[in-house]
Amino acid sequence: MHGFKGERVLMRIHIGERDRHDGNSLYEEIVELLRKRHYAGATVFRGITGFGANSRVHRQKLFGLSSDLPVVIECVETEENIKAVLPELDRMISGGMITLERVKVIMYRPHAAEEEGPDNWALDVTGSWRVGTGKAE
Repeated sequence: MHGFKGERVLMRIHIGERDRHDGNSLYEEIVELLRKRHYAGATVFRGITGFGANSRVHRQKLFGLSSDLPVVIECVETEENIKAVLPELDRMISGGMITLERVKVIMYRPHAAEEEGPDNWALDVTGSWRVGTGKAE
C-alpha cells in the first residue's frame, strides 16, 4: 500500500486477555480478521492493570499468573475500512469498548524505503492549547 499519508482513523479495541471468540483468543481473532481484510496493520498491547465497566481491577498476580489483564488492539486505517469492519467486530466482542479518533499519518513504510520526496515535517496543530507555554489557554 502506497500513499498512506494524511487523515486516517485510529481504532482502539479494549478487551480482556481471556476473552474468546469461537473458542479462540479474541485478540488473535481480531488481528486475523484485520489481516485477512488487508488492513495496513494492527498491534496488540497487554496492560499491566486496569478496570472496566464492572469496576473490578485486573492485574498481574504473583509469579506472572494472569488475572484477565486488559488488552488494547490498535489499527490505523481509512474511515471507510474502519466503518466496514465495525459490524463484524460488534458480533465478535461481548464485552469491551471500541474508540475511534482522527489521526494524521505522516509516515508509513510497508516495505524498504522507496524514492519519495522529502517531507518538511510541518505539523498543523490546532486547538485551544499552544506548544511550549506549559499551560492551557
